[in-house]
Amino acid sequence: MTISGTREVVIVAGLRTPYVKAGGALKSFPAYDLTARVIRELMLRLDFPVDTIEEVIIGNVIQDVESANMARIATMLGGLPKQIPAMTVNRNCASGMEAIANAYDKIRFGQARVILAGGAESMSHIQPLSYSEELTDILTSLSKAKSPAQQLQILSRLRPGHLKPNVINQNDPIANMTMGQTAEILAKEFKISREAQDQFALASHQRAVAARPRLAEEIMPILVPNFGKGGTVVEHDIGPREDASLEALAKLKPVFERDFGSVTAGNASPITDGAAVVLMMEAETAKSMGLEILGYVRGYHFAGLEAERMGLGPSYATPKALEKAGVAFKDIDLVEINEAFAAQVIANEICFASKDFASHMGLSAPIGEIQRDRLNVNGGAIALGHPLGSSGARLVLTSLLELKRRDQQLALATLCIGGGQGAAFVLERK
Repeated sequence: MTISGTREVVIVAGLRTPYVKAGGALKSFPAYDLTARVIRELMLRLDFPVDTIEEVIIGNVIQDVESANMARIATMLGGLPKQIPAMTVNRNCASGMEAIANAYDKIRFGQARVILAGGAESMSHIQPLSYSEELTDILTSLSKAKSPAQQLQILSRLRPGHLKPNVINQNDPIANMTMGQTAEILAKEFKISREAQDQFALASHQRAVAARPRLAEEIMPILVPNFGKGGTVVEHDIGPREDASLEALAKLKPVFERDFGSVTAGNASPITDGAAVVLMMEAETAKSMGLEILGYVRGYHFAGLEAERMGLGPSYATPKALEKAGVAFKDIDLVEINEAFAAQVIANEICFASKDFASHMGLSAPIGEIQRDRLNVNGGAIALGHPLGSSGARLVLTSLLELKRRDQQLALATLCIGGGQGAAFVLERK
């Protein structure tokens, strides 16, 4: 099916799991399982005719070789018809936004009318260790042995040192540093104090705790079975702390630069499990089906920059996203910036308002000053958590629901991306 011209693309609904720290209540759920549960629940709540869905696109970063193309697995486990195709996309922290961007383009240019898009991550399933090369070689050879004698000969090569596991290097391969180290670079470059970072982190927790009743609108309960003992229902995000305080945050030691650093576990986002999905379609299709339109995607942009300063991705991506959407930053009512690190968000606040940064970007004026009362009004990833593949979709969903609650019009959802990229979406509620 090909439709001439372009179409307006809308999001009519969305849903996500609670966000739970890795190793917590959702640790036994693979990413495809979390996604399948969201898909099934969203379809049930909407009583949606699933045979009208033309594709499922899900962002996922840590992809398991045993569940390649997890989007397809989630589609089947989610109860959708087998004829619906599905694909998994990966743009690191923006994978959920990449899925939404793919869906937007396909609908806008007539390749589909209705698509489910989103993202998921089970960071509990990250394997921190691997076999040594020697042990891997021995085990591979052993699997090919054709006789007991060959097996004994191969096993005779085994030495105690071969059993020592390798710690998987999680550094960015371009910058050869962790994401936390890139946040330390920004903290020093922009002279962001430890106290400023801790204050930002505290506000994230306070807002997330206060927003718990509002966030319930976008969260589905997850039943975690405890065989023989019933189970536990997880109904809300686990990360936000009612007892968070500056005093407690100040006691935490820097993680990435122990002697002179300022980035701690308290002012950085925790590794987290979670999934989020939105239902996207052509505007005319939504109207013909009698569905309420949650919001319009007005434009998006992905940008590249130095891997060492990847945290500035929002500042690089936002100008083009605004230009494509045909709006000025002063008209934006709400801003959602993923809180990978407090230092990273504060650095973007500085860049948005900076004439020097505007000049560096070839802009005639700064992007604009971010008002804190419009930024991450329901808390952010420092409190809620950052399941890599899911966060971008959550930012979009949270933004649109908050626009609806406030009866406001425009939102900017943006995040930084490991490896040196940024993503930004402009969303509108008419």
